[in-house]
Amino acid sequence: MTTKQRFEHIIDWFAANAPSAESELNYRNPFELLVAVMLSAQCTDKRVNMVTPALFSAYPSAKLMAQASVEDILSFVRSVSYPRAKAEHLSGMAKRLVETYHGEVPDNIDDLQTLPGVGRKTANVVCAVIWNQPTMAVDTHIFRVSERLGLTTNSRNPLQTERQLTKYIPAQLIPKAHHWLLLHGRYICQARKPKCDQCGLTAYCRYFTGSYR
Repeated sequence: MTTKQRFEHIIDWFAANAPSAESELNYRNPFELLVAVMLSAQCTDKRVNMVTPALFSAYPSAKLMAQASVEDILSFVRSVSYPRAKAEHLSGMAKRLVETYHGEVPDNIDDLQTLPGVGRKTANVVCAVIWNQPTMAVDTHIFRVSERLGLTTNSRNPLQTERQLTKYIPAQLIPKAHHWLLLHGRYICQARKPKCDQCGLTAYCRYFTGSYR
């Protein structure tokens, strides 16, 4: 099976079995998604969704969050991972949005990455989810699943994974493919004990067939 054929089979399976895959983070606008994604680093979406309602009620806009102290923001996010660092990043991000972008979330990766606490993965998520751009955000789930399935080979970092995936996934499907691979890794192809007995991709999976490096 060629790499192209493997991609085609796997994409067809996901399209048939997970046609409505989407983010599990709760948000109502670009600013809320950006905040939620920043909070989700090394933290579960479930935990983030428990924190954000009160946070968004207090600071529904970049302007209001920019006026808050780091300690004020910290009081809302204490239960997430690395709360102080994230509170500092949220404060800096909100201030930069107000000072440079009139309080509006940029619609491109380069500008998004000028915001404190926003790296390539977060920028890719925002561009894909909000503006349906062909940007592939690679987290630990996607990195692992892509190698196991054979969509990537000997990828050493998220950027290599991103480039290998976007080479073969049609541009219009990349935003949804991000969720396909992420959710598959979160619920089926788990790190310690993948649920191969529940997976519909074993026929194409390098890990299952024993050819995984």
